[in-house]
Amino acid sequence: MQTIRYELGADGIATITHDAPGAPVNTMTEQWQADLADAVSRIEADKERIQGVLVTSAKKTFFAGAQLDNVLKLKTEDAAAGFKGIEAMKACFRRLETMGRPVVALLGGAALGGGWEVALAAHARFALDDRKIQFGTPEVSLGLIPGATGITKTVRLLGLMAAQPYLMEGKLFGPREALELGLVDGLGATMDELRTMALAWIAENPQAVQPWDRKDYRMPGGSPSSPKIAMGLTVAPAMLAAKTHGLYPAAQAILETMVEGAMVDYDTATRIESRKLAKIMVGQNAKNMITAFFFNLNAIKSGKSRPQGHAPWKPARVGVLGAGMMGSGIAHANAARGIPCVLKDVSIEKARAGHEAVRKITAPLLAKGRIDEVKQAALLNLITPTADAADLKGCDLIIEAVFEQRQLKAQVTHEAEPMLAAGGVFASNTSTLPIGGLAQASAAPQRFVGLHFFSPVHKMKLVEIIRGPATDDETVARAYDYVLALGKTPIVVNDSRGFFTSRVFGTYVMEGAAMLAEGIAAPLIEHAAVAAGMPVGPLAVIDETSLSLSVHVMEQTRADLAAAGQAYQPGAGELLIERMVKEFKRPGRAGGGGFYDYPAGQPKHLWPGLKEHFERAASAADVAELKQRLLYRQSIETARCLAENVLTSVHEANVGSIFGIGFPAWTGGALQFVASEGIDSFLRNAAALAARHGERFALSPAVQETLRRALA
Repeated sequence: MQTIRYELGADGIATITHDAPGAPVNTMTEQWQADLADAVSRIEADKERIQGVLVTSAKKTFFAGAQLDNVLKLKTEDAAAGFKGIEAMKACFRRLETMGRPVVALLGGAALGGGWEVALAAHARFALDDRKIQFGTPEVSLGLIPGATGITKTVRLLGLMAAQPYLMEGKLFGPREALELGLVDGLGATMDELRTMALAWIAENPQAVQPWDRKDYRMPGGSPSSPKIAMGLTVAPAMLAAKTHGLYPAAQAILETMVEGAMVDYDTATRIESRKLAKIMVGQNAKNMITAFFFNLNAIKSGKSRPQGHAPWKPARVGVLGAGMMGSGIAHANAARGIPCVLKDVSIEKARAGHEAVRKITAPLLAKGRIDEVKQAALLNLITPTADAADLKGCDLIIEAVFEQRQLKAQVTHEAEPMLAAGGVFASNTSTLPIGGLAQASAAPQRFVGLHFFSPVHKMKLVEIIRGPATDDETVARAYDYVLALGKTPIVVNDSRGFFTSRVFGTYVMEGAAMLAEGIAAPLIEHAAVAAGMPVGPLAVIDETSLSLSVHVMEQTRADLAAAGQAYQPGAGELLIERMVKEFKRPGRAGGGGFYDYPAGQPKHLWPGLKEHFERAASAADVAELKQRLLYRQSIETARCLAENVLTSVHEANVGSIFGIGFPAWTGGALQFVASEGIDSFLRNAAALAARHGERFALSPAVQETLRRALA
């Protein structure tokens, strides 16, 4: 055996140690599956000498789960072979748990996905009492299902209703929650302590069996035929469909497996589970989500886009200019990670209002018991509100988060930059203005960088790092480390107007506005967007971000291009938004209403004036084409960003599009969507859209070549 060590002591305790050679974690490789079968056979052969079995790991984590790169290679015709492989592995688990000897897992680290299913093959589990350790089955977030007994066992351990968040939402849990749920049997401070507890459990339970194998077993909470459970299951499919719009087959398969499995015996239930997994794992949805949420995210976390050769960095003190919604959110992000922060505005009253906004951000955590008043006070004490630039003196990083106006940004840069500590970094939170232009106000443009946070900052994980023409590698590396220190996800892009995320986001909302300009009914546009997987319709989202801000950005762009001797050519969507603001006085939600009305105490609704001024009965539209237009428009602009070197990697394009602009997770991101469509098919469809709707859908030969090369 290469990945498992088997030992049988004189005391009758057999130990299975998972230890994949040359790998940081244990995974379900083909070799491991063969070794598991051998180990179980060895245990069966030694049964008469065995008093109990311990299952442990030589790694820092217990077990990491499936080998996902193999899943990416699967084709539809591989489903039958996949089913056989899954069943063979589960047969080993079943032999181990029914052989008549107690089996105990010692969890010294994380056990996720297939790793948690390995742990569930034991009759009992003991875990280190460490808050950093996580357990659970997050497969749904990768487009997969916990098909190696995870669904079947979790339902039988917790019940149909209680199991739902852990299976259908992929909710993770720590050792203490696992103990409360009854999923582990005890916690210890050291591995030696866990072993002692396990040996005592073995001595007390010499004939251990799984709960569902006992004659008196009853499913917690009741079976599907129980009136209370049956009532909940009646509405569950409709609730799931309303949430997923049929775009996430894994969630549907999990619900089916839970209910169908709960109606039959254990062994039949696990076969149902295997069939569902075999079908799901060969589908395109799983490939898309694994690519984005495992491989692409891990590339970012491992620093693939971070300039190398520079020491790790974390600012000891950060200054934030502007105490509005963005500035206070950035201040909170720092304080929440223990980084002291100076929050400056033009008056102490405004700065204190920003400080109070941070208190409001933490209030729900206090109400839910996630923090206490002492921790809340400690967090707030890390933020110093001020109107005096001198209080910024000695900050290692200063971030300006003032209004998107070039002269204002230059003014605050001149005022605050001299306060930086020696070698400190100055950053702009601009969402659209080129960093090269803003850096002209800096005395050290090599240490000037864009840090584009997203609103609301405490909820949005992405931060777009913008490298200006003069920004040096050390500054980019420091920005990257800082974003990771905040617990957020960095992507690095090169300078241009709108960078990557704002530029592509703009195409989404402008395509929605262009549809309205064509006379298409606003409710149909909003429905098509949500049905495609976007979190919010384009008209609703631009209401939130402000129509007047979009007009301001247009005017700034028009002025900048005029200064460069270039003409600005607004599209149909931009002209419609300009008309909404200037003619109809509809600036957006903050200004009282935009595409939507917001009556006090009532749900928002589309402004009736849209029907009067824009919609035309003759403009019937195919919802499928509307969905295609909204997704293709964003992917096409992403491809242009890659061709123009605004983006430098596919993984940043995918992660940035999902976490920054809400591109549908089921696609795996804006460029993975192109790959899943097939490049030739995507190019044909784009050409057809360009013929019908204009040059914004046209892909130049250079962009086509970039796509073929990047996605080869």
